[in-house]
Amino acid sequence: MKVTAIPAFRDNYVWALHDDQSAMLVDPGEAAPILAWLDSQHLNPVAILVTHHHDDHVGGIRELAARHELPVYGPAQENIPGRTHPVVGGETVDIRALGLRFQVLATPGHTLGHLCYVGHGALFCGDTLFSCGCGRLFEGTPAQMHTSLALIKALPMDTLVYCAHEYTLENIDFALELEPDNPALLRRLEEVRALSGKPSLPVSLSAELATNPFLRCEEARVIVAAARHFGTPLQPGLEAFAAVRRWRDER
Repeated sequence: MKVTAIPAFRDNYVWALHDDQSAMLVDPGEAAPILAWLDSQHLNPVAILVTHHHDDHVGGIRELAARHELPVYGPAQENIPGRTHPVVGGETVDIRALGLRFQVLATPGHTLGHLCYVGHGALFCGDTLFSCGCGRLFEGTPAQMHTSLALIKALPMDTLVYCAHEYTLENIDFALELEPDNPALLRRLEEVRALSGKPSLPVSLSAELATNPFLRCEEARVIVAAARHFGTPLQPGLEAFAAVRRWRDER
């Protein structure tokens, strides 16, 4: 499986999974850069996967669908333009033209119907998980997001995580407030700086488990830092997660 990041807007990535003839697109928020890339590569789009309803993830669907007849998989309980195949989590999506199969995970939190797609050692997680961060809770609750992240944490450690935004450096800056001496986090900072603006994604789940404070809310150092910040004791897990999310929101 070949995977290419198509930049969109200021910091979005549209992920294209492709061979030499066909491409599947994940979260096509803007049509123009996608169409330009497809044309440059002489590829035909064969399917679209959508994680949630925000405009920067769905804004290009109608134009793509007007030019190409293709299935659009997306959250059943959200308003997804051009959606042909509503899914809720638990289904399997088969992209036969590419020989690909993905399991659909229900991951509410950022939005109530947010989905992730996992298969072939890859996770396309939209705005649920970012490298060293997670999505804001625009619609869901801390409990929902904590449960969704637990689903991701249970995936194989070598899973490659394809997030929808390039937020890594600013997320690392926040993560260092909680764990300034975390050697894995310091290494990740140097790795991303060395990329000089190139995509910091995908990233392995094992790297995220070692560096992402939102996946480390059972770790004593994260809990102590958040408790000190808010001046109150915190229990591991959900309570610590809610505090870390609030800290990030207020920063």
